[in-house]
Amino acid sequence: MATENAKPKQKVPHKARKWPLRWAARISLFGAMLVLSLAIYLAFVVVRRPPVSSGAARRQPSPSATSPPPTYTATRTPTPPPTVTPTPGPPRVGLVAGHWKNDSGAICDDGLQEVEINLDVTRRTAKLLKEAGYDVDVMAEFAPELNGYQAAAFVAIHSDSCLNLPEATGFKVAHVTNSAVPQEEDKLVSCLWSEYGQATGLAPHPGSITRDMRQYHAFRRIALKTPGAIIELGFMYNDREMLTKHADVVARGVAAGIRCFLEQPAPPPNSN
Repeated sequence: MATENAKPKQKVPHKARKWPLRWAARISLFGAMLVLSLAIYLAFVVVRRPPVSSGAARRQPSPSATSPPPTYTATRTPTPPPTVTPTPGPPRVGLVAGHWKNDSGAICDDGLQEVEINLDVTRRTAKLLKEAGYDVDVMAEFAPELNGYQAAAFVAIHSDSCLNLPEATGFKVAHVTNSAVPQEEDKLVSCLWSEYGQATGLAPHPGSITRDMRQYHAFRRIALKTPGAIIELGFMYNDREMLTKHADVVARGVAAGIRCFLEQPAPPPNSN
């Protein structure tokens, strides 16, 4: 029989009984997550690490093993171009029309000017030589091209004075004094004497060759090795008809003299 003095049992609140269980569950869940994370990390490391053979020592990769393979560029030794021997061109001839682009030269009483005759004959001569296959330069009296001019032949074309004297007729030819190429210039002068006289019928007039002809300014300007000569075509008074009305004949004589020099072999040197 129960005693009346026994104390009634105290009831533990419901919330007080459950909080230790909740904390235990949380701690267990946290531990499980930690173990799972560690397991994933170790698995990832094992997968990434290359396998190592048992007993084999690790080797550091050599620089050549990690460098890309060398790149080789194919090169071809250039083939040198073939040597081409230039084909020699036609001989060059230089002609000066006396007094052209400088002054009138000699003048006759009726107004005939030397430069008119000289230029006409020079142009006709150039035309004949070009038709024969030569390269021809027609230059003025003091043309800048004369400085160091190089050619196979050089001829200055002039006419003589307009004197009304019986002996003032005929033509003359000369080259520079103390020539650098005496054999060639002697041949050029000889050809002009022969061919021009034969073409025109005019007589040589060597007695009137002056110092000015032998020291003609162009001779000092052209190249030393360029054979040069000066020709006085005739006297403007007594030889006027030939110089003005038969200028084509006069030009043929000059052209023939130049071609004689360029096309005929030089005579053998004098053995005496």
